[in-house]
Amino acid sequence: MLTRTFYSSTLFSALAAAAPTPQVPGYTNADASGLSNQLPTGPVATVFGPDSQVSAIEISVASAPPRKSSDVTGVTSHGPFSGTPTTSGAVMANATLAQSIAPLPPNPTATYYNVNGTLLNPAPAPYTPAGGLGTNGTEPRYMVNSDFDFESIALGLYQEWIELDLFNNGLAIFSDEDFLAEGLTAEDRTYIAFMAIQETGHATLLSNMLGEAAPVQCTYNYPYRTVREFIDFNQKLTRWGESGVWGFINHLDAREVGQMLSQSIATEARQQMSFRQMLGLHPQPVWFETGIPQSWAWTYLAPYISSCPESQTRLAWQNFPVLHIVNQPNPNRLSPNDTKPYEVSGNRTADPSDSLIPSDESCLNLNVTGYNCGPGITRNRSEPLSFPGKQVNLTWDAPGQYVGPNNSYVTSTSAGSPQFVAWVSQLNLTYTPLIVTGVNAGFTYQPASAVYEGDPAVNGTMFVALTDADLLLTPFNLSMINPHVVALGLYQAG
Repeated sequence: MLTRTFYSSTLFSALAAAAPTPQVPGYTNADASGLSNQLPTGPVATVFGPDSQVSAIEISVASAPPRKSSDVTGVTSHGPFSGTPTTSGAVMANATLAQSIAPLPPNPTATYYNVNGTLLNPAPAPYTPAGGLGTNGTEPRYMVNSDFDFESIALGLYQEWIELDLFNNGLAIFSDEDFLAEGLTAEDRTYIAFMAIQETGHATLLSNMLGEAAPVQCTYNYPYRTVREFIDFNQKLTRWGESGVWGFINHLDAREVGQMLSQSIATEARQQMSFRQMLGLHPQPVWFETGIPQSWAWTYLAPYISSCPESQTRLAWQNFPVLHIVNQPNPNRLSPNDTKPYEVSGNRTADPSDSLIPSDESCLNLNVTGYNCGPGITRNRSEPLSFPGKQVNLTWDAPGQYVGPNNSYVTSTSAGSPQFVAWVSQLNLTYTPLIVTGVNAGFTYQPASAVYEGDPAVNGTMFVALTDADLLLTPFNLSMINPHVVALGLYQAG
């Protein structure tokens, strides 16, 4: 097993976010059986609501900047694209300088080293150490500043739009009773509705930083059939949404844009954690969150976009073929090791695990610590979803598949024959040998690499790729792996 481990100006106004109107008036079947029967001591409360007095004045509410999308309720149009593409492939520049970017030595200006912790250069102002970018007094410009910036933020906007639609769609097609059957109450539905409102702000922010060519909302084709699958898809989609931004944010030419983006992606991270809790998974099983290249995020996202308006801004990122994890661990199972081949709801990269398994094989309503996978602040599993040394069976699609808006993008790879499986998680890039067993089929073994002692690198919802080489890469230059990627997958390791 080969392992690579690295250590390694007036666009915005403050908005006070009000809680959304609940989608349902209340909920039933919410008894608290199993709790302690110890009662509070002292007199019973007889006054409910605000009866305390605080000093206050009456103030007028200032008008707020408009959002690109209003709050959405009800069922919207969804499903696969059935027309004929009017164009094919990613948007291309008028010239391409090389087929890949050659590796170079460290930047010759990167020479600073502080031996004893004292300041080495004159301070530009009191309490202001020398250095830093954007700290010289220039006025911030919150707009993209290069083709790289535009394409990266446009990708982020595609992500925000699908999240806005996705969260509302699940609330619209599943009833209060559907949620209650999975242990999720009206308050959980209201929480998801509030997440959708957050996305209207994120979409507005990114649209403003792009300008008039900003992509708009599209029509989507979702893979879930149950509330559990809806929640599972949410946690996967927000996983690559967050990781996709971490992968490019520090490469942006406009650092002002990066500042705003980081403040929105911090919310995305909280959303992903919450969806894991609703699925009965440990909310944060890793010490570091992963960053992935833009073409990886676009590969995961594009298959779920059915169609976009004719004038929609197109993206320059690559769409890789799909890598299928045949024995993808199923978090709905009492015993994840009993997961059957292709036990997912469909055939796309991030389709949720099948929740329609026999009830005696499900962990959902099993009130036993270590096995219950109902919603919870955190869950420990007596039998983990996966483990080091596990044989992971793989198949992968050939390139040339039509995906994405209006089936107008085409999967491609410039790599040779696959030889390795690249595991991208936390700070680590770990390779394991691929054992080919047939045409576009093979297996490998889950690695036992660690970030630091006590932190296994492979955990959580993470990323895997087939490659033709085992390049030594680190988080800041991971995109250099792209010319060597044969296919991309998503792995539910924990």
